[in-house]
This record gives sequence, C-alpha cells and structure tokens, in this order.
Amino acid sequence: MRSTEPDLRDDALMVSNHTVSAIDIATEELIPVRDVPSRLPAKNGKRVHFSAVYRWMKRGVGGVRLEYVSIGGTRYTSVEALQRFADRRGAAQNIGYGEPPLTPARRRRQMIAAAREAKRILDRERRQ
Repeated sequence: MRSTEPDLRDDALMVSNHTVSAIDIATEELIPVRDVPSRLPAKNGKRVHFSAVYRWMKRGVGGVRLEYVSIGGTRYTSVEALQRFADRRGAAQNIGYGEPPLTPARRRRQMIAAAREAKRILDRERRQ
C-alpha cells in the first residue's frame, strides 16, 4: 500500500505522484503578483498583462504553472519561481509539449474541416 505522506525530493513536494515545487519564503525574493509584469522585459514595447500572470498560476501554459504562495490575502511569486517557470516552458517547447491548448474555436474549425473532407470523399464515391 502506498503511503500518502508527502516526500521531500529535490526541493519539490511529492504528493500522490504530482510534483508541486514550493517557494521557499526564507531564501527566495518574493514579488507580489501584481508587480511581476514590471519585472519582465517588454515585447514589442508592450508589457505582459497581470491577468496573463494569473493565468500562468491557475491554468499554466503548456502544462507548466507558475509557482506562488498566498500570504495575508496577497499572492506572491519569486524571482526564482519565474526563472523555473521560464526554464520549464523552454524545456516543454523543446520536447514538443509546448503546443497550445485546443480551444473551442480551433475544435470547431477542425470539425468543419473534417465534415468537408468527409463530404468530398462521399461525393467522390457516389460518382464512381
């Protein structure tokens, strides 16, 4: 029988086969999540919107989530957590896990394309 006790391995918390990296508030430089965009470089003159940072924490990007802690009603991440997030995102993209999620609009387009292809094949079969 498997133990439900968490194990500490490589500074990550292992709970029921899921790895959750923990921010060490004693050693890492904490940043309020609202201040993260100002700490990141701008792309084409535009800063990352703070709602994107919240999405990175909640949903993740390509299976990679930004670590955070909640203290006194404020969410914090750390410079080190941002670096780990960037490293993991880069690794995920390099091994093919960086594909964007299937959105409803993309799924609808796929279904329309499949229906057109099926119709084309059926029309060709009827003509023969």
